[in-house]
Amino acid sequence: MSCRCESRTRGVKDPSLGDVTAQDEHVTGRPTAPETGSLGIAYMWLAIPCAIKLRRRLPLLTRSLMSGALALALSLLPRGVAGQSFVPIALTLEEAIEIAHQSNPGLQTARNNEDAATWNVRSAYGALFPSASVNSGISWQGAGEQQFGSLTAEQLGFANQPSFLFSNYNLSLDYQINGRTLMAPGQAKADRVATYAQIASAEADLTFRVTQGYINVLRQIEQVRVSEQQRDRATFNLQLVEAQLAVGQATGVDVAQAALSLSRSEVTVLQTDNGLETARIRVLELMGSDLDSPFVPTTPFALSQPLWDREELYQMGLESNPDLGALRASRSSSSYGVKMAKSTYLPSLSLRASTSGFTRQASSTALSVQQAELQAEASLQNCLFTNDLYSRLANPLPSQDCTQLAFTDADAERIRSANTGFPFGFTGSPPQVSLAISLPIFQGLSRQRQVSEAQVRLDDLDFNLREQELGLRANIATTLSQVRTAYQAALIEEQNQTLADEQLRLATERYAVGLADYLELLEAETLKAEADREQIAAIFAYHDLLAQLEDVVGTSLRTP
Repeated sequence: MSCRCESRTRGVKDPSLGDVTAQDEHVTGRPTAPETGSLGIAYMWLAIPCAIKLRRRLPLLTRSLMSGALALALSLLPRGVAGQSFVPIALTLEEAIEIAHQSNPGLQTARNNEDAATWNVRSAYGALFPSASVNSGISWQGAGEQQFGSLTAEQLGFANQPSFLFSNYNLSLDYQINGRTLMAPGQAKADRVATYAQIASAEADLTFRVTQGYINVLRQIEQVRVSEQQRDRATFNLQLVEAQLAVGQATGVDVAQAALSLSRSEVTVLQTDNGLETARIRVLELMGSDLDSPFVPTTPFALSQPLWDREELYQMGLESNPDLGALRASRSSSSYGVKMAKSTYLPSLSLRASTSGFTRQASSTALSVQQAELQAEASLQNCLFTNDLYSRLANPLPSQDCTQLAFTDADAERIRSANTGFPFGFTGSPPQVSLAISLPIFQGLSRQRQVSEAQVRLDDLDFNLREQELGLRANIATTLSQVRTAYQAALIEEQNQTLADEQLRLATERYAVGLADYLELLEAETLKAEADREQIAAIFAYHDLLAQLEDVVGTSLRTP
């Protein structure tokens, strides 16, 4: 069933049908071909007026909201024209949804959560491996006297200390494992599934909004067409009344009423043009596209009798409804959260291994050489003193060779050579390894509180899930009933439109031959305009409700 409410007045020629170029600008909101400067766009502007002219002169097309003539004209467009534009000129609903899924900023924001959820899973698995770290540093200590407690370096015999350079490193390996760490990957994967479900819900919501916007564009196109037909009829009626006035069969009041009807129809055309432009901009906004992109919707929306079974739709909704799927995924994640909370009762294991090294280099070795020489001299004197004591004994002991204790140049050179370790000549420290096991016994009931909170969240989600399932059944039942009612109403309004069309034809013929006054013609015209509007409202009410039913069920129900 078509959404058209085109006048098919028999015996009355509509003089405005010849001027379609100006009306094209009302429908498309774009200038005519000479302003485009492009051969491809010129093809479009040649095709659109032809399609609109065919649509106006052909009879009412049933079971379709879009004109087959318009679709045929658009199909003659070169394929490269549509491919060169981000938004195709001949835009189908599927293409609009695909573009919206690719470019809508709100959906892209939701999809960004997928990367974060994936990295959470990787991070959870990474926590199962030990962590390693390397620390290193250098430092400098200036020359001068240092204090060690209540004594100074000079009092301890270390006067005239030079400046020093220090470097060090520390290599450590840590491994900690507990119940939460072991269960974290499972929790992260459950959270990722919940994120995927939320993204799917956002995609379904965007699909529903784009579908509604697309249907609204079609509605506004039909409103523009009907308002232009009403204006054309008002123009024709004014000419007819003026002709009747010239032969004395009409009055000045009739002419004034006809002129008033024409002015009102002009206002209606302006309002419907604005409604079409607004609807078109809203669709482009949802698609994330340039708001000045021209397009013509080409997907047909046919009226079909709703024969679906309510229980069958309910079972489909249980499987496909995206909001219900997201809630189930959240429930699964919360169920894993209860296990995570209970894992705090398990012991934890900590293993640590480390090794380190250091260097120390003085700016001058003179003090070190001097100290070594003094120590050697003291050792030599002590050796000579010991030998002297041995010689004074009644039975003298063998004397020691004290010359070996003398400080030589080789000893001084060895001290200087040992002062070259900075920055990488490390002296290693003994490695360390530690192992610890911790078993929590009492932590102020915090673990019990965590388990209780996790269980409450899970129970709440169970109740929410049950509520959603009941709401799904109720929404399917009520929306399906509304779709059936809207279908019957659309059939009745089509009959009413046919009757109003016939009544207008008869009233026009009667007025033309002088058998009726202008009030009868005006009343028939009013009934015709009302019937057109009501038919459009009824047909698109059906499609709006069907789109809502598809959104509730979570899948398309339209017959291809």
